[in-house]
Amino acid sequence: MNAGSDSEESGYLYDPDVQLMLRAKQGDDDAFSKLVVNYQDRLTTIFYHMTQNQEAAEDLAQDVFMRIYRARHGYQPNAKFSTWLFRIANNLAINAHRNKKRRKEIALPTGESTSVNSVRAEEQALAEKSALMPQRQLDKHELQLVVQRAMDQLSERQRLTVLLHKFEGMSYAEIGETMELTVPAVKSLLSRARDGLRASLEPYMQLGKESR
Repeated sequence: MNAGSDSEESGYLYDPDVQLMLRAKQGDDDAFSKLVVNYQDRLTTIFYHMTQNQEAAEDLAQDVFMRIYRARHGYQPNAKFSTWLFRIANNLAINAHRNKKRRKEIALPTGESTSVNSVRAEEQALAEKSALMPQRQLDKHELQLVVQRAMDQLSERQRLTVLLHKFEGMSYAEIGETMELTVPAVKSLLSRARDGLRASLEPYMQLGKESR
């Protein structure tokens, strides 16, 4: 390891969560439990916004901690603990999303008449209500549908970048480390994501202004 790497690693040692992980590496299960408490809700929130399924979100969060626990003996503090944790979460979320898409494609011939049609019916009803009553503000459930549909239009990387920036308050550099991207690439992803969200949400933003 060169001098630069030594200096970088020593900088991360000031991270209290890195210290907890180093204790866990030495067999301190109480330290690992504290890490679970620190991040479980935050991870579950991120996964919920990726999957829209609370049970799946909790399972994915548990999977992250299981992977970290199994890898504890080889842990090296080469990044902030949160960066390392969300990098694992990023990979799991992408894999889960791809597996879900594959399952949907396989199930479509037999399941389309129920689940897909029910979703389409709900979306159609929302569209009709918004068109027929332009002065009416969207209720909470409708707004959630609108925002989720807008988020679903983003690519996997755009969606996760928005979530890390919004919910975790990560800087461009931290998101770059987590997703193994350059800072300009992160800025580009966020810019395209904001443009996409703005385009999707603009009609509903106008609806809210007109109803005041």
